Amino acid sequence: MPFIEVKTNKNITEEKAALKAELGSAITAIPGKSEAWLMVEISDGLDMWFKGSDEPCVMFEVAIFGKASGDAYDDLTGRLCNAAEKYMGIKSDRVYVKYTEIEHWGYNGFNF
Repeated sequence: MPFIEVKTNKNITEEKAALKAELGSAITAIPGKSEAWLMVEISDGLDMWFKGSDEPCVMFEVAIFGKASGDAYDDLTGRLCNAAEKYMGIKSDRVYVKYTEIEHWGYNGFNF
């Protein structure tokens, strides 16, 4: 049950579907995770500043049920940075990625 939230100050209306598909592929960097259970939220055109500048930037927040290894997170961070450049034109030095490991996850009236 992964969830990826994308926040950016850049308008990416035309790229959203392609970015969402790329995130579906990228989540497989975490063993046992797939697009079949992935929820994605993309918020663009936000008021955001990074390093004191309003140049294009992006924040990815990734929540997963359970835990993953450091290597898996490194792999996913690389994939997310590549997606930011490919679909938003945002260089990796303007990208942050935050990970949250969730112990309890509710779905369809029950908890895992």
